[in-house]
Amino acid sequence: MKTNKLILLTSAIGLGMIAGLSLPAQAAPKKKGPDPAIVAGKKTQAMLDQVDHWVPLFNGKDFTGWTGDTANYKIDGVNVSCPKGAHSITSEKEYGDFILDFSFKLETAGNNGIGLRVPKGGAPHLDGMEIQILDSQYKNAKSWQVHGSIYGVVPAKTGYLKPAGEWNHQTIICIEDHVKVIVNGAVIVDANLDRVSPVEGKSHPGLRNPKGHLMILGHNDHVEFKDMKIADYSPSPSKAASDKDNTPPKGFTTMFNGKDLSGWKGLADGNAPKRRALKGADLKKAQEIADKIMTEHWSVKNGELVYDGTGKSLCTSKDYGDFEFYIDWKIPAGADSGIYLRGTPQVQIWDPWDNTLKDRKAKTSKPATTPKDIVAAYKTGRNLGSGSLWNNRHARNQPLVLADNPIGEWNTFLIRMVGEKVTIWLNDKLIVDRTVLENYWDKTRQTPVFREDQIELQHHGSDLYFKNLYIREIPY
Repeated sequence: MKTNKLILLTSAIGLGMIAGLSLPAQAAPKKKGPDPAIVAGKKTQAMLDQVDHWVPLFNGKDFTGWTGDTANYKIDGVNVSCPKGAHSITSEKEYGDFILDFSFKLETAGNNGIGLRVPKGGAPHLDGMEIQILDSQYKNAKSWQVHGSIYGVVPAKTGYLKPAGEWNHQTIICIEDHVKVIVNGAVIVDANLDRVSPVEGKSHPGLRNPKGHLMILGHNDHVEFKDMKIADYSPSPSKAASDKDNTPPKGFTTMFNGKDLSGWKGLADGNAPKRRALKGADLKKAQEIADKIMTEHWSVKNGELVYDGTGKSLCTSKDYGDFEFYIDWKIPAGADSGIYLRGTPQVQIWDPWDNTLKDRKAKTSKPATTPKDIVAAYKTGRNLGSGSLWNNRHARNQPLVLADNPIGEWNTFLIRMVGEKVTIWLNDKLIVDRTVLENYWDKTRQTPVFREDQIELQHHGSDLYFKNLYIREIPY
């Protein structure tokens, strides 16, 4: 009987339960293979390596541009020290969308933090955001307090901090509602603020701040920083600052050279999930057929990308994740087209003044002449203007204003996509404001759009004209 009781007790402990009481869970076995946090960090780092507009946060000589307890901080070139007993310092400038990169060194059990988007005089951990800087030997740290956490809101993964006294490298991406923290090459936080609730249960109104001050938060411990730099990712001007067609403005690369179809491919399958599933010989064959159709119906004339209306959509050879995208477009009367973002329909392009009744199945149309006909002609919503995320079912699918130029004139989109949210300007007017692009390929529209995929110029049976296609990729 004693042996049987021992077996039963051992079994109960293995399940983490005995007599209805929770017991500490056993350590999960280490998974073989690459560390996902490191793999994700390498992917982001490849994007960060392309960033070329870093600006130092400090001038290397004094604390010009900063307020607060600057008298007790020390600066020596790229090194900034927060001595024991020093309090916070705050940037005079406000920052909204940015990437912050730096190295830091903690003393044993040392505590500090980086305040983001903090209003003047506000508490960084509540009225803005605080990214924890905390040594692993700090006693009794809560899950949402460990190093790299968004304090009180999102706990960070642990196990990537170097021992006290050694330098650590950290990058913080803070663009719109996306916050990512990378320490020593590992992604320890990757959060969309609009989808999280503070784990500590307190209100954190500063999570929704569009901008605010940066802070270094002295917590009575000695902490050293070096090589602190920042890259601004605020929205670009709604029209590209370029004097010559097909010549990208600073910070952007051209997607169309004005001479040929380099960088573009045909649509291998109109169903994105099926296209993404194509592999090997099947993909090669499908792409060869698609490219042949592309060259028959898409061409370059007078520096313009021209479509004859009888082929299929045109796709970028490269996939994109987060980005800003300029594109000029022109359509004839009655035309219908759009722009797929990450292979997903779509930013709508159509003629707002078209009053014809169209029967797509019968391929017929007639002019709307009676009041009843006119109402029927506009039931698709095209009278509201171009630029809407027309296939949305839950989020808004109409433009904020009608901003189209008259038919036959050029129009300019600036499309900014961060995460699953899209902001669009048409001819200098804001027409979509951080709206979720729903996943058309999911009938419920609940699954998020693909994290990266091709951009497509949609075929819809109309002549089309494009030029000045420029893109700036945003690291994520």
